[in-house]
Amino acid sequence: MEKVNLQDAFDSFDEHWSPRLAGELNGQAVKLARAEGEFVWHEHEDADELFLVQSGVLRIEFREEPAVTLQSGEFLVVPRGVEHRPVAEEEVEMLLFEPTETRNTGDVEAEETETDLERID
Repeated sequence: MEKVNLQDAFDSFDEHWSPRLAGELNGQAVKLARAEGEFVWHEHEDADELFLVQSGVLRIEFREEPAVTLQSGEFLVVPRGVEHRPVAEEEVEMLLFEPTETRNTGDVEAEETETDLERID
């Protein structure tokens, strides 16, 4: 068992849209990510995805629904199969909770696709 200090963990990297693995439990990954700008449109056919904003403002856009804006301390669960695109006008620190094998770009192969996440020490 190891505790994680979120601020220290976020301070350990500065890349945007490149999630880091902070922990795992019950087949789920706890990922930390910094975001700025627009991410790719994608969906996760077999997994729900939870976005929890640590700092900043994150807008999650949907093709079929109105966008949802998350402030620090707020989270949203995007259901499996729902196409979405996270957007951060300014830098955001966020936690993601999803099955360990879930790719950050879901069903889309893009420059931002991460397949082997770096673990936060």
